[in-house]
Amino acid sequence: MASWIVKTEPDDYPFSQLQRDKRAAWTGIRNFQARNNLRAMKKGELVLVFHTGADKQVMGVAKVLAEASADPTAPEGEDWSKVDLAPVKALVEPVPLAALKASKALQGLSIVRQSRLSVGAVTDAELAAVLALGKTRL
Repeated sequence: MASWIVKTEPDDYPFSQLQRDKRAAWTGIRNFQARNNLRAMKKGELVLVFHTGADKQVMGVAKVLAEASADPTAPEGEDWSKVDLAPVKALVEPVPLAALKASKALQGLSIVRQSRLSVGAVTDAELAAVLALGKTRL
């Protein structure tokens, strides 16, 4: 199984809201590479949730509940996708972007290499490194 990282603006939809909602459609992605990553997600795969803006930190782990389908928020005639996510667990300690950048194990992480990409793949080693930095066991 693959793992992923998604970015969200905490003022719009924080990880704590996902925990309250228990399920959310991950819509509004308007970048082709990010869309293709959404389309590659499989049911049950883990997803790191990263807050952008002032927070700039990984807040928790979600999982894919439903694979990619048409994004209902897309303008008519445009080919965008969404997935459904559910919360798994908040990190014991959120992992700031500075810690991600400082970790040798995370130099290939999409959020470090391509800071504007809103959905990226995560290797098993990268997932383990983020969980360790966040003092979190799944």
